[in-house]
Amino acid sequence: MRLEIAEAVNMEKQPQNKRRGLAPREVPPAVGLLLIMALMNTLLYLCLDHFFIAPRQAIVDPRHCPYGHFRIGQMKNCSPWLSCEELRTEVRQLKRVGEGAVKRVFLSEWKEHKVALSRLTSLEMKDDFLHGLQMLKSLQGAHVVTLLGYCEDDNTILTEYHPLGSLSNLEETLNLSKYQNVNTWQHRLQLAMDYVSIINYLHHSPMGTRVMCDSNDLPKTLSQYLLTSNFSILANDLDALPLVNHSSGTLVKCGHRELHGDFVAPEQLWPYGEDMPFRDNLMPSYDEKIDIWKIPDISSFLLGHIEGSDMVRFHLFDIHKACKSQTPSERPTAQDVLETYQKVLDTLRDAVMSQAREML
Repeated sequence: MRLEIAEAVNMEKQPQNKRRGLAPREVPPAVGLLLIMALMNTLLYLCLDHFFIAPRQAIVDPRHCPYGHFRIGQMKNCSPWLSCEELRTEVRQLKRVGEGAVKRVFLSEWKEHKVALSRLTSLEMKDDFLHGLQMLKSLQGAHVVTLLGYCEDDNTILTEYHPLGSLSNLEETLNLSKYQNVNTWQHRLQLAMDYVSIINYLHHSPMGTRVMCDSNDLPKTLSQYLLTSNFSILANDLDALPLVNHSSGTLVKCGHRELHGDFVAPEQLWPYGEDMPFRDNLMPSYDEKIDIWKIPDISSFLLGHIEGSDMVRFHLFDIHKACKSQTPSERPTAQDVLETYQKVLDTLRDAVMSQAREML
């Protein structure tokens, strides 16, 4: 009897022992550490991808509206360009924020939106003013400041307001602590690409090949463009965009005065020496390749002097050397320059990402 009871007890213990043998084992600390490191690497790769290749701008312009309409800020629907009556009654002028030879610009308000109201400075400049208005109307798109309305009777133009102001303010803006995260060679090279994209657009615009004539020195050139809050560039001042037509032999001259310095292209300089006084009627005309000559100087300003900017300059040396050819026809097109910039950005981005991954 005792033997039967003992056998029964043993039979009860055996399944329990088997169940205890199937209990999950604890994960060794080393394995857990490896899993955590793998997760951290994955997250770091995602961060690197976002930092280096995330698009800064949407491919489709979010402001897109039918011709003669606009949308700014949080507007859900497109509105027709404002008329003279609407400009007079709905726009409240606040303070002057800029002045040039053609226009005075005032920070203003329209339906709780900050806007820029431009007024003609002098009737002597009205032709330039109307030319700029015509260009604004005709070249609306992702590369040009948004037109909100105009009144030829009052000599006023209303455009979208960009608080960071002209491109001249770039260094001052990037020196602010809140913008340190975008003060990198990647973002600065993207700005240079924005600039070249605008030049390329002007050279292939709906209004034909247009030359940016208000660009006889660096400060003047920078003042023609706006820096947006998402750190892109827009063309703003279009008062001097003469037409080049190679088919008909139509070339341009930027102004009627003698130009000096090495910022302007060689063909813009008086070719007959100091012994012969400058005469506008003897000055040869030129084409859009004067814009190409200036690209290296503008890009150098945009790249600044931060970590990595000299590395970018080194990779752009050949294309910039070609831009500075003394022979205009040997200079690359704006599209050629843009494609080279994109290749350099891709190459350097991939190299930096590869180095970062090797350090993990």
